[in-house]
Amino acid sequence: MDYIDMKKQIQEMALKAYQEGLVAGTSGNVSMYDTKTQVMGITPTNTSYLVMKPEDVVLMRLDGTILEGDLKPSSEWRLHAGIYGNIQEAAAVIHTHSPYAASFAVNHERIPLVLVEMLPFLGGDIPLAEFGMPGTPEVGENAVAVMKEPRRNACLLANHGVVAFGANLAQAYIRAVYVEDAAKIYHMARQVGTPQVLSAEIEHKLREKYHML
Repeated sequence: MDYIDMKKQIQEMALKAYQEGLVAGTSGNVSMYDTKTQVMGITPTNTSYLVMKPEDVVLMRLDGTILEGDLKPSSEWRLHAGIYGNIQEAAAVIHTHSPYAASFAVNHERIPLVLVEMLPFLGGDIPLAEFGMPGTPEVGENAVAVMKEPRRNACLLANHGVVAFGANLAQAYIRAVYVEDAAKIYHMARQVGTPQVLSAEIEHKLREKYHML
């Protein structure tokens, strides 16, 4: 992988997440992982997305060894490293603080399977990972625990936000977007009535339709 291109993709996606309201201030973080060279590129800590440049992206190993970069990596680099180290198909990770999804994370509520789109994009419902102290391996360990089995592509982080992964950055990003969309619709549905969760029978038929069995 061309690290110049990796850095550019990360910087552009971080700015897009900011502009589309998935993060505020300097919150959240974006990364990519080259499985062949075992190099992770990740956004730097406490840097405005409005001024961040591709060269600000930090290159590092999953054990924390810095390979390139004048700035410190995101304080949540261990979250990203934990996902890459335990979920083989993960090659990009985005951590957001999107408001609707984060509100359920604050309430310690998972988001049940209420939308058809949640199956092909997210793998099903959106589970809640237990609270982990920010910046510790525990955050990643708890996220992996709820995403690995049964397989999910994203989860809520208790009192923290959202994390989503993908085979590439575009896929990770669209999954983070669908988490926020599902959370927003579920929230709105609860204001006007009682949301109806898809039955186990319908879920099974949809999994057959999407070749997810």
